[in-house]
Amino acid sequence: MKHFKENIHISKPLGIAIFSILMLIMALVIGFHHNPYAVYRDELTKKIIAIAIIVAAEAAFILLYDKVTVLPVELWQNRHLIWKLARNDFKKRYAGSYLGAVWAMVQPVVTVIMYYIVFDVIMGAGDQAGARETSIPYVLFLTAGLVPWFYFSEALNNGTQALIEYSYLVKKVVFKISILPIIKVIAATFIHAFFVIVMLIIAAIYGFYPTVYTIQILYYSLCTFIFVLALCYSTCAIMVFFKDIAQIISILLQIGMWATPILWNIAAFDLKVQTYIKINPLVYIVEGYRSSICEKQWFFEDFYSTMYFWIFTVVLFGIGCLIFKRLKPHFADVL
Repeated sequence: MKHFKENIHISKPLGIAIFSILMLIMALVIGFHHNPYAVYRDELTKKIIAIAIIVAAEAAFILLYDKVTVLPVELWQNRHLIWKLARNDFKKRYAGSYLGAVWAMVQPVVTVIMYYIVFDVIMGAGDQAGARETSIPYVLFLTAGLVPWFYFSEALNNGTQALIEYSYLVKKVVFKISILPIIKVIAATFIHAFFVIVMLIIAAIYGFYPTVYTIQILYYSLCTFIFVLALCYSTCAIMVFFKDIAQIISILLQIGMWATPILWNIAAFDLKVQTYIKINPLVYIVEGYRSSICEKQWFFEDFYSTMYFWIFTVVLFGIGCLIFKRLKPHFADVL
């Protein structure tokens, strides 16, 4: 029975049928959903764009089925090895230092403290208004934004370097190198879990105690995990041939830090400007962390942002799979 479970195989027609049903359900939900507070023309435009992307993704999935599904299947088949290597990677990173993994937590904590002193104590940012007019202390507002950002930036940096760091494994013919980026992302998740706890403690100090809505942090953590993993499969593959991408990512992360409402409040802008800002998928995640802690709001209440994020992420993951598969035969030669 165990052997059977480890080798579950979904045929191509069944796989296409399952994906098609999911896309149809998503398209119907988007088509029939109505926001009474939205401008009809704007809502119709969003629906048309979303359904058009869904149709395009469906067509691409059918045409490129064999290429797109190889990576998810390999990850599932090697899930036990992935977990073992991720734990070893986390331990190895701080091996030999006296404080060990403590160093991974010191820098982000110091960063939060410094931003808090500069923006709140010195510049007097004060409490921030949430999506539902909730007054959020700036230190909590800041922490809830920085926690997912630290997770994203560390996972992206480390995941991009995965093939370079494990070049000795890439050269082994029998080793499934597709598992290397996810190992780095999981290793970053261990540190992220610690900061989530710190964030919840800070929230409790300011009177925002855990509620049933707080469990959504797991959902938004999953969003971050899948989104950054989708990016890493493209960046780590390109990194083998174009080392400068590491510097480009570093610059983009610096820009992204300020382009994402982490230190500033998106509510300060009018709705039209907010729409453009929300093109950045990380806005959905950062605002989601804040609403999970400070506001009584479910993720599906922000319907179009949720649909946009997952459509964008699925397409990005598909692109990452194609790039990785296309460049994979040349990795060993270059490394």
